[in-house]
Amino acid sequence: MATVLVTGAAGYIGTHTCIELFKAGYQVIALDNFSNSKPEALRRVARISQRAPIFYQADIREHHALETIFADHAIDAVIHFAGLKAVGESVSKPLHYYDNNITGTLNLLNAMNRASVRRLVFSSSATVYGDPHQVPINEDFPLAPTNPYGRSKHIMEQMLHDVAATNQGWRIGMLRYFNPVGAHESGLIGEDPNGTPNNLLPFISQVAVGQREQLQVFGGDYPTLDGTGVRDYIHVVDLADAHVKTLAALEQHSGVQTFNLGTGTGYSVLEMIAAFARISERPIPYKIVERRPGDIARCYADPSRAHAILKWRAQRDLEAMCRDSWRWQQANPNGYPGH
Repeated sequence: MATVLVTGAAGYIGTHTCIELFKAGYQVIALDNFSNSKPEALRRVARISQRAPIFYQADIREHHALETIFADHAIDAVIHFAGLKAVGESVSKPLHYYDNNITGTLNLLNAMNRASVRRLVFSSSATVYGDPHQVPINEDFPLAPTNPYGRSKHIMEQMLHDVAATNQGWRIGMLRYFNPVGAHESGLIGEDPNGTPNNLLPFISQVAVGQREQLQVFGGDYPTLDGTGVRDYIHVVDLADAHVKTLAALEQHSGVQTFNLGTGTGYSVLEMIAAFARISERPIPYKIVERRPGDIARCYADPSRAHAILKWRAQRDLEAMCRDSWRWQQANPNGYPGH
């Protein structure tokens, strides 16, 4: 049974990926510092999977913690989620983002190198493309991130290319996510943002459940069908499945492989509101306000490389994304209990 270290394991995508790893027969070692997550999330992973990951509460910037983990366990691969991810916050706290994301990744790569663990699935982002010159976006598009969060991901991608060039043993999958949404079908785990959500669907669901009065729609004058921004939303369980398939694909592929993870279909903000209102049978009051700086009109993936190489394709449609988000929100109106 192969053993996988998952950094940022208690986060939104991390928890769902731990479940898919257990399902696929992997042993899971989980690491998280709970800076943007809660211990309850991992307890619920254990409840769903009937198996608990071996857990370390630590920060990937702590050398000693990583040395201990790699010394105590025969780790076959790492899935690296740990990182800060709010675009707006990255603009106001760029040094915090560069320290956490880049220093943390550098520390992790050094620990992996010393332990001769050279199989890695890296959580990247479609923000590395910036404002694309056309859509759909494929992996060969130029990279021009427009904010410190996106730039931190771009720098980490460059680090991975450089380290892979030093040793043929490195096998790295870089996964550029589009817009993860949804929740596990059990309703036990889902997205639990701290404070005001940065992403659209948690905001919509908090309005639907009565936590917020109305949704702010940033910009109604984009060159799109209804004037609102268009994005590629992907169900988090489909995303988690792609990580497991990438681990398997690294058996056959050395060097760095890069994949867009999206459905290939773009939905506007107003389309998302309408779909969620239909599923939840609740009104979603909204107000169109000024555009946010750095936002773009349209962004959706060409996921054909992932289809061809990973044998992966998103299975869950917009209805499933909204239904599962709503089930999670109703069962957990205040997110996970505890701190």
